[in-house]
Amino acid sequence: MRGLDDTDREILDILLSDGRRPYSDIAEAVDLSPPAVSDRIERLQEIGVVRRFTVDLDRSVLREGVPVLVDLRVRPEHAETVAGALSESDPVEHVFTTADERVVVTATVPDGDVRGLLAEAIEMETIDGYDVDLLADTAWSPSTADAEFAPECAECGNTVDTEGETTELDGTVYHFCCSSCESQFVEQYEELRAGTPS
Repeated sequence: MRGLDDTDREILDILLSDGRRPYSDIAEAVDLSPPAVSDRIERLQEIGVVRRFTVDLDRSVLREGVPVLVDLRVRPEHAETVAGALSESDPVEHVFTTADERVVVTATVPDGDVRGLLAEAIEMETIDGYDVDLLADTAWSPSTADAEFAPECAECGNTVDTEGETTELDGTVYHFCCSSCESQFVEQYEELRAGTPS
């Protein structure tokens, strides 16, 4: 498996600034042919670095509610569930889970009703409380900088390097540190799918 090189990072930075940029423009910027750029983007999608292309809305020109930052104190066993539910809520733009299992979200809340938004999206018993700050402005500028491709092995949890393997099962991409982990995982996956666990 090939990791990320400087050209991949350049392509990612261009796509982060404009996901609709034509491949011919990207090719010119990174000194490749458009088909080579297409191949690289396809590979970045296949290995899970690029999940989707989205639209970046300028909320300042839309009238839709009050922009807020909500910091939730979540009971540890519920952090993942709360973060997932909030990420599915329409008013929520970004969801962050901290190392101490707090969930922080940015949202544009109709009528400023944060409690109503939370009650609609999550079970209120899963949180111990929350703080709300009004946002004056937001800026979102993701960057790949010098990021290295280093996913976690789906089987053993080790870091996957360029010697690793990638497999897609039922539309989900899994990364493995070695062929042994890959074959063990795939075998168990197939057994579970067939309903015959060993």
